[in-house]
Amino acid sequence: MYIRFQSGDEDGLRDALRALDRGETPEPHFEVIFDDPDDIHRVTRPKNLELLRTIVQHEPESIREAARLVDRDVRQVHTNLEELESLHLIHFEQDGQRKRPTVWYDSLEVDLPLHAPDMARDEANA
Repeated sequence: MYIRFQSGDEDGLRDALRALDRGETPEPHFEVIFDDPDDIHRVTRPKNLELLRTIVQHEPESIREAARLVDRDVRQVHTNLEELESLHLIHFEQDGQRKRPTVWYDSLEVDLPLHAPDMARDEANA
């Protein structure tokens, strides 16, 4: 999963679209783009990263099991998991009364440019 700030991987998207036009099946590319730096902070908080690692490594069957695995209160874990779902980093599978947190990737790559994208374009045009 690629997490980017303000701009996505346009070249990767173009390559994937060209491959589709040729009738090929491109490699899956999962990307989330955040415009708010607070969203990046929410992803990289230690408790959220611990939950993501736990889901990938142990595949808990429920929120309650995830809470047990990280040795935290179920309500706090539920809140954190809903936050991760709102950031499009987990998905809940409904299993009767239980909600099972799942992910479809095994690593995160965060791309956080230290320059403002618009400033770089303006300087190049000067």
